[in-house]
Amino acid sequence: MNSFIKGNVREIFYKTEKGYMVGIFKIRETNDTNLDKYLNKTITFNGNFHELLTDCDYVFYGDINEHPKYGLQFKVTYYEKIIPEEKNSIIAFLSSGLFPGIGIKTATKIVEKLGDNTLDLILEDYNNLLLVPSIKEDKAKQIYDILYDEQLSYKNILFLQEKGFSMSEAVKIYERYKENTITIIENNIYDILNEVKGIGFNTIDKIALLIGIKKDDERRIKSCIIYSMFELCLITGSTYLSFNQIYLRLYKNLDIEIDIKTFEYFILNLNKENEIIILEDKYILRNIFEIETSISKKLLLLATKKQEKIKGIEGCILMLENLLNIKYNEMQKKAIITSLENSINVITGGPGTGKTTIIKGIVECYKQINKITDERLCEEMVLLAPTGRAARRITEATNFKAVTIHKFLRWDKETDTFQINKYNKSKAKIVIIDEVSMMDIFLMNNLLEGLSDNVKIIMVGDYNQLPSVLPGQVLKDIIDSQIIKVIYLNELYRQKEDSYIISFANEIKNAKINEDFTEKKSDYNFIETNKENIDKIVCELCKKALEKGYNESQIQVLVPMYKGKNGIDNLNNKLQEIFNPKKENKDEYECNNIVFREGDKVLQTKNINDLEISNGDIGIIDSIIKTTNNITAIINFDGVIVEFTKKNFEDLRLGYAISIHKSQGSEFDLVIMPMDLSYKKMLYRKLIYTGVTRAKKSLTLVGEKNAFLYGVNRIEEETRNTLLSDLLKESIYF
Repeated sequence: MNSFIKGNVREIFYKTEKGYMVGIFKIRETNDTNLDKYLNKTITFNGNFHELLTDCDYVFYGDINEHPKYGLQFKVTYYEKIIPEEKNSIIAFLSSGLFPGIGIKTATKIVEKLGDNTLDLILEDYNNLLLVPSIKEDKAKQIYDILYDEQLSYKNILFLQEKGFSMSEAVKIYERYKENTITIIENNIYDILNEVKGIGFNTIDKIALLIGIKKDDERRIKSCIIYSMFELCLITGSTYLSFNQIYLRLYKNLDIEIDIKTFEYFILNLNKENEIIILEDKYILRNIFEIETSISKKLLLLATKKQEKIKGIEGCILMLENLLNIKYNEMQKKAIITSLENSINVITGGPGTGKTTIIKGIVECYKQINKITDERLCEEMVLLAPTGRAARRITEATNFKAVTIHKFLRWDKETDTFQINKYNKSKAKIVIIDEVSMMDIFLMNNLLEGLSDNVKIIMVGDYNQLPSVLPGQVLKDIIDSQIIKVIYLNELYRQKEDSYIISFANEIKNAKINEDFTEKKSDYNFIETNKENIDKIVCELCKKALEKGYNESQIQVLVPMYKGKNGIDNLNNKLQEIFNPKKENKDEYECNNIVFREGDKVLQTKNINDLEISNGDIGIIDSIIKTTNNITAIINFDGVIVEFTKKNFEDLRLGYAISIHKSQGSEFDLVIMPMDLSYKKMLYRKLIYTGVTRAKKSLTLVGEKNAFLYGVNRIEEETRNTLLSDLLKESIYF
């Protein structure tokens, strides 16, 4: 059973628009012996609330936890307002500020006239307030309305919680529907999916079935079609789907038999209701269609702007070559000039083709041509990357500060919204986006909406890398459309005579592998072995690398899958004992069957914007601090020091072996990649190419030659069905 604290809200010092609050609470009563020492004292609380008033009495239900910065806090999961019963309490309530124009003097007169049942009498009939000489009818009606709304909110939130919604879900629902809350639940609970953010189909469906909605109810089937389509988009990365795809997924999710004719009836019905767009044999969710359409419109607007000729740009490039002691090839010069003279363009190329050098050239040329200071440059130009690690890497390479797209758009994690948006646009004049292959349609659309129509955009990325985790293949679609100016970098710019990695990457990209690919090179090795020995050899290679002086941050094992003998999870357990074995002086904490130890290399799997770390960031646990009620870990993410609490560990994994998807945007001195046919489902060309191109100095493949060749020759897993390229080419859709 949850602990409770009864008392008075003394102060609210933090509040978001969505109802998350932090404040000070004075405890008069509790059932938790750990809080006995706080009786008649104050404690910090936090949670989601519809409304709280200072100097009013409440019962909070929840648990105590230890915050690394703010100490002991009470996390509220449910709360009740205590309706005042004694005369002094009722006077304090009426004069609390909830009722405008009612001070202590007037509140005292009301209570003296109506007695201990004041609040019940007001709710029974507001005319009872007219018995107080100083209260007019309009004021009496106002007091009644406020008191009624106050009572109604708690009644509705309690009703929602009794049905199975959490406190935060109940608050969100009530904020949207107010007095119509119960009506919505009783008439069509599935409407919540379209109108309240952050509550999923499974949550609604579970509660709907509990309150008596039948499995074959029309409302359930139509909602499940929408849910199944979005689920498929997340699984496949596609933005449009086929009739059969949706039908098979719906059949699975509904948990009842449904024939094709019935399904067709409902999907055509959803099309008439504009929930689904049907273009020939393409079935698209309306919101996804609108996002891809919005992206294409903004890109076309920029692409059709008149080219701006810049005088003296060639001379500026020559000056830079002398200053930086480099020599740009003709295509790199063209990339710099095109980027500064056009409103939008793309620079694409594989590793070693000089993309980063070009970004540096664009930055310096813009500064010199416009004769602006470094401070002014930072105001006018923005360098962005999808992840924190990619942003830090490009910052080091260009000596110009890069930030994540989420940080630039000022993402609010409480509301999952961006403060830079179509209503509050950035004033940036030129925006360079690195690693665009990682961007999905949602992030790209939010970025474009937050930029003015007069901005210059330069997109940089590798066409042959993996697409984004979420739906879309933005970079590929833009390039394939041939509507946006594209500079293709093919000449290898960063390659030593004895280097093989970049040549090998090009062989993989073109599916033309030389027969000697198993022969050892100065920076490459293929160790052939059966799958039973892969984990042992990977561990041995890591041991030898450590002996040579490399550290855990320089060595990275990249694996296609999590499960199995040679999967990420098992390899991480073995590699932990090599890189960071158990010792008495090292504290540990176990979460989700993973033991985290001081000194461990860890991988973050979700964005935490307020901590300035992103999905895919890799860090080292400096220390683990254990208290009675919480765990705090100090983690160093490439110089960004953050404090993790117990809940943050849910999104943390060991980072000795990581997925190739998570490695995008990063580079490592030594990369080791197991090749096992048991990965068959995940072996395909772009995946292998992306993994190989993460290696800066040394690449070792370990395992079965046939597994590698199978992956290089397999492309079907890459296929995504998206509309963006067609939308850019065909204005008919507008």
